[in-house]
Amino acid sequence: MTTTTAITTDQFRAAVAAGIWAPSMYNAQPWRFALHDGSIHVRIDPYRLLPVADPTRWAARMACGAAVANVQLALAVAGVATDADLTGDNDQLLVATVTPTDAHTPTPAERALYAAIQHRRSNRHPFFDAEVPADARARMAAAAAGVGSSLLLIDDRPTVARIADIVRTADDQLHHDPAYVAELRAWVGRRDIDRTGIGPHDAGPAPAGQDLLARRDFGGPPRAPGRDFESDPLIGVLSHIGSGRYGDARAGLALQMVLLTATTQRLATSMLSQPIEVPELREELRRALGDPGRPHMVIRIGYGQPVGASARRDIDSVIDPTE
Repeated sequence: MTTTTAITTDQFRAAVAAGIWAPSMYNAQPWRFALHDGSIHVRIDPYRLLPVADPTRWAARMACGAAVANVQLALAVAGVATDADLTGDNDQLLVATVTPTDAHTPTPAERALYAAIQHRRSNRHPFFDAEVPADARARMAAAAAGVGSSLLLIDDRPTVARIADIVRTADDQLHHDPAYVAELRAWVGRRDIDRTGIGPHDAGPAPAGQDLLARRDFGGPPRAPGRDFESDPLIGVLSHIGSGRYGDARAGLALQMVLLTATTQRLATSMLSQPIEVPELREELRRALGDPGRPHMVIRIGYGQPVGASARRDIDSVIDPTE
């Protein structure tokens, strides 16, 4: 489609203000934004990478893809339709070019998803033992399918137990690497330094051996007595057919659309990426599900107490000069 308009400076800044609220591993916020010839470039920030946990940069690309989802929603409610080119060409740091295509009348669904950006959280606390209704499940699955990915929602005990075993095996394997543990620790408690990382209020209670789903230890406090994590969780596995840079970015976009849709349904979510970080266990997860797609994230879904927002850098610190 021929470009009929250009993104203004004010629209760009509003889009970046939404983009920075995307999720990222360890809240590293590995993105930068630039306004170039009326389009927005979303790039990986090479100074915000995780060389041990994310040596192939799949997580950084997913985070930037999630930021693209927010950018497009911000522009949609501002009256600008866009196209996101996620190919990146030969530039290894360029994840997406968001180009305006036409004037746009925002839909109620777009307005609701945009409003959810500021309320989406990674909730690492116990969820209530309340079933997620079929309508909410269908909406989340449709959100993934709408951007070319799939969300398999699992709550039958044998499959949940199998996934939980894969998550724990991956978590144990990762924590046997001192370099991995050191990198993880380096991103805990950075809020007062540069407004990144996982702070104590974001961490949730410390993991315990009886937990069904192995969570990362971000230095949270011991849990209150009687507050074990749910025994029958709803688990979502987000998959995308295809691999490489495009697949990672597309899966990140889908992930954010799923998380925002969950937020509009008053659901809480948190992510378990350990199986994705271990190639052989990522493949084992795929086989366990019988899904032709490549798993990109395991999501814990339910109803929980509200939690506060994690830290975010100021938008001026993630904007590059106009190219």
